[in-house]
Amino acid sequence: MSQSVTRAAAILASLTGEPSSVSELAAEFGIHRTTMFRELQSLEHVGFVRKQADGRYALGMQLAVLGGAALEQLDLRGAAFAHMRRLHRIVGNTVHLGALIGDEIVYVDKVEDAAGVRMYSRVGASVPPYCSGIGKAVLAELPTDRRDAVLAGCDWHRYTANTLTTRAALDADLAVTARRGWALDDAEFEDFVGCVAVPIVTSAGVVGALSLTALRAAQSREQLEQRVPMLRETAAEISRQLG
Repeated sequence: MSQSVTRAAAILASLTGEPSSVSELAAEFGIHRTTMFRELQSLEHVGFVRKQADGRYALGMQLAVLGGAALEQLDLRGAAFAHMRRLHRIVGNTVHLGALIGDEIVYVDKVEDAAGVRMYSRVGASVPPYCSGIGKAVLAELPTDRRDAVLAGCDWHRYTANTLTTRAALDADLAVTARRGWALDDAEFEDFVGCVAVPIVTSAGVVGALSLTALRAAQSREQLEQRVPMLRETAAEISRQLG
């Protein structure tokens, strides 16, 4: 691979953390300030970075455009599209599809609750791995090293009284999840919401998860769990389509 392409990718990865100046980036990559300035000018020209008023560089909007296009082309989303909507017509719950992309789990599709209740989630956003049904469904299928990588950035914030805030507690929950084949978010991210989720597994391993979400005032945990068989059947159909 071209050295310039490799370095450009590394610069963009660095800027995902926070904006940086030419000097800061030059020091980080061990190159002359003039060389880094030329790299940034090239990236700015194609819209991948933008120069802020304070002189530091941040990610550009063209990356958001490309990111959206990548989601549109993701095989998992295409394979699941019709199956998700058929399930939604039957159950009416909000249906989420999450994909394991690198070391992140990302929402790639969503069908809103038939009653018009809107959830916080949005397509393209990262899934909180330790306190969401989709996150736990994926984590339960991962080997320890991959699980470590996905959880590396977690702050273990307690969102509700039910949030699991230690790795030991989460691993115990994931062991149960793996045995029964589905995950539960029992008001762990939002105290008024419940969720069940199942992994989507192909011959290459787990690629994502599918979930049903409902307001606890509208459906009890037991009522939501009764829909797990339909959810698992839908996930199996998606897995078969992916091969």
